[in-house]
Formats: sequence, C-alpha cells, structure tokens
Amino acid sequence: MFLSAHRRVFAAFAIYSFCLGQLFTRLPAVKETMNVQEGALGLALIGASVGTLIALTLGSPVIERFGHKRTLIASLTLMPVLYAIAILAPGPGALFLLLIPAGLTLGLTEVIINVEADRTEAQVGRRIMNRAHAFWSFGFFGAGLFGAAMAQMDVPPAIHMLLVIPLAWGALWLLLRDFTPAPKRGTDSATDSPMIAKPTMAILVLVGVCLSAMVLEGGSLDWSAIYMSSSFDTAAVFGGLAVATVALSQAIVRFFADRLIDRFRPVPVARIMQVAMALGVVCVFFAASPLVALAGFALIGGGTATLFPLAISAAAQRSDRPASLNVAALAQFSFVAFLLGPPLLGYVAEHAGLRWVWGATLPLVLLSLALSHKLAPVEPPKHAA
Repeated sequence: MFLSAHRRVFAAFAIYSFCLGQLFTRLPAVKETMNVQEGALGLALIGASVGTLIALTLGSPVIERFGHKRTLIASLTLMPVLYAIAILAPGPGALFLLLIPAGLTLGLTEVIINVEADRTEAQVGRRIMNRAHAFWSFGFFGAGLFGAAMAQMDVPPAIHMLLVIPLAWGALWLLLRDFTPAPKRGTDSATDSPMIAKPTMAILVLVGVCLSAMVLEGGSLDWSAIYMSSSFDTAAVFGGLAVATVALSQAIVRFFADRLIDRFRPVPVARIMQVAMALGVVCVFFAASPLVALAGFALIGGGTATLFPLAISAAAQRSDRPASLNVAALAQFSFVAFLLGPPLLGYVAEHAGLRWVWGATLPLVLLSLALSHKLAPVEPPKHAA
C-alpha cells in the first residue's frame, strides 16, 4: 500500500503505541498469575522504563550507524515478540529483566519517529507533529479495545500477546515496507553523535516547557479514577470516564493542533494550552461535583496535548547537534518526569489529600508558561554569499 510521507509517519506512531499498549490491558491477569501485590508488579514494570532510558541515552550512535529505516523496522518487528516473551515471566524479577530489551526497542522507536515527524514537516511544508502524536493516542486506544476484547473472551495473556505479533508484522508490511526516511533539515548538524545524549542548557529549558504536561498527563491517567471514586458519591463508571476524558481530549486536540499552530505559531498556541492546563487544575482541585471535575480533566487532557510535540520539534530543529541526539536528550528527561511524576504525586496525595495531586502541579504549569517563548521556530543558518 502506497502512503504519502506524512501518513507513513502516522502509521509508525500508531503501530508503535498499539504494540506498547497491549501489556497494560492484561496486568490484572498477570498480577493474578504471579500472585503479587501492586507494589511488586509496579517495580517489575520499571524494567521497560530502564530499557527505554538506556536507549534514549545511548541509542543515538546506533541510529546514526544503521539509519532510520533499518533501526525502525527492526525495533517494531522485535517489540511485540519481546513483549510476548516477557509476559511468560514466572515472577516479578523475571518480568523486570525480560522487559528491559522490550524497553530498548521503545526508546529507539521513540527517537526515530519523532525526528522523522519533524523532518517530514520540513519536507511537506506543513506541521504534522501533533497529528502524529494523535495517532499515537489512537493506536493506544486501539490497543485498549483489542486487549479488552481478549480479556472479555478469557483469552490467556500469552495467547493474546502472540496474536499481536502477526497483527503488528502485517501492519508493518502493509504500511511501512516502502518507508523512506525524510531528508535532514537545514538546521540539523551533520557531526558525529557522542555515545551519551547529554542535555544542553537549551534542552533543559525545553524540558521545563513540557515538564508540567508530562507530570499532569501521567498523574491524571494514574489517579483520576481513584479521585472520582473517593471524592464523590458517584457510580463506578465515572472513574473510567475520567481516564477516558483525559485521553480522548488529548487525542482530539493533537489531531487538529497542527493547523492552529501553522496559523497562530507555536508560542501563542502553547500559552493557550498552558492556560487550559491551569484552569483544568483549578477545576479539579476545587470541584464540588463530578461534572466539574470531568470538565477539569478535559481541560487538562487538551492542555497537555501539544507541549511535548512542540518541545520535540524545537529540539529537533536546533543546529548545535544532530537532531536525533537533541530529541533523545529531551525525551529521556521528559520520560523520567512521566515515570516518576505519578508515584511522587501519590506520595503527596497520601499525606495531603488526593486533590493535591493536581494542586501541587500548578507551579510547574507556571514554569512552563514562563519558558514558552523558547518554542519559537529556529531559522536555518544563513550562508555567506
């Protein structure tokens, strides 16, 4: 199947998140099989995070050596296989170790698809970064539907994960077999990549821009259902609605955000999103009814939608180092915030109350707002005549 350049990028995002999301749909069955508590299972799942961080930190030379196409196809081919192997782990320790190689494929894929999205923007002459991340959300949603169907039909997790392999491979062959990496931007350095993706001060500033979005996204997805059930006398369905509201509003905003950014430029759009996040935090913190809380979660989901993609674009366009290196440096720090944010917010909730899961993030939103001017596009260097 022939796809245009930007649609191939969308397909890569969707296939990646479809493979990634499968394990999370079967964690109750994995927990029951292993006969462990949530804490032990949570520690085991950090194995994938460790592998991802290793790839984000050390993977840039690998990507530069083998190229985007070979590395991407290899990673997406191995990803569902490694997850299928990991789910056979007899205990949390084995699961931790088996998830590390799966995490390596996640990290390599994360760098490549984000760099490709940025370069394809330059190639086609219009923004696609946010729509690409929307397809990541849609792919994750598809994984949830498929996993829910497997669980409802009592398909064992091992069989479920095996079924994902031909689905992922078929999608790769159908949608990405003619994948051609986009040419580098004029701002992309051609120098060799160092072994470790150390962040520069400019990258750390971009981390500050998207930090609030990463922490709020992770915290809301982890804690919104518990917040709804413990704060209001409502039906259990409201907990699921809270999680769905965050994810769906984020996906919808991402799908349409690129047109808005093309028209109004990155910085004004980012500031509108940051104001939406702040209003969402206030709504959830002071909510006296579940409907007000749901409105707050919609604002939070929509507000978090564009900041990380905009920061990725800004990092990829910097001319000081190769784009893959800057993207990896930004992604690894943002990933740490996404990983550690929810547990830290849970500690806050335990001692100050669940509403402070969101109240504690307001200073991060203000920091993001103060640094948002750093999202302005980088102009290509001018060469002397």
